[in-house]
Amino acid sequence: MDIALLGGTGDIGEGLALRFAYHTNHDVLVGSRKAAKAEGKAEEYETELDSRGIDVTIEGGTNEDVATVADVVVLAVPPYHVTDIIEAVADELDEGDILVSPATGMDRDDHGFHYAPPPAGSVTEHAAAAVPDGVPLVGAFHNLAAARLANLDAELGIDTFVLADDEDAKDIVKHLAEGIGGLRVLDAGPIANAAEVESLTPLLINVATNNEGLHDLGLELK
Repeated sequence: MDIALLGGTGDIGEGLALRFAYHTNHDVLVGSRKAAKAEGKAEEYETELDSRGIDVTIEGGTNEDVATVADVVVLAVPPYHVTDIIEAVADELDEGDILVSPATGMDRDDHGFHYAPPPAGSVTEHAAAAVPDGVPLVGAFHNLAAARLANLDAELGIDTFVLADDEDAKDIVKHLAEGIGGLRVLDAGPIANAAEVESLTPLLINVATNNEGLHDLGLELK
């Protein structure tokens, strides 16, 4: 399966690109607004994986180019860019392709990070309202620390959540995510539940910030 990471040159995009390429046999594509930037990052990821004995090709190109050939398209962009990116690649998507949103809306002040959802109630719901007909959206990977993902020496041993109104799309993304070693994927229900999942992200950041030794904190439910 072809997995495109739009905004794949950023933190969460890098982590997911490396983990999918390291742990699975799926083809990984890195997208950016500028093809040269994506191609350069794809080469960096290949070099990192090659140093670990993983011979893999990662393609880079514009967001539109990689979305055209992908089966699953991850919107690895800041929350305020999610709908713009969806609109930019809408014509490149085929019916049955799956969009994945890991974005969480947050504000920061002197006290820490705070959940700041859009009027739709959550970034996932906001994104779902913008997707083309026939293209389901899945919320996933919200609570994963990007630096921990990108550090292939780090054992994950953590949980993450998937949300979707389309059960088949949810199952596909769940299966893909479970291919990443050390990641347990839990079904959190429909997209209407996204606010509860997204709000965990600022909580985890605040806990990690205020407690020694908890950098890149993740969840492990018992």
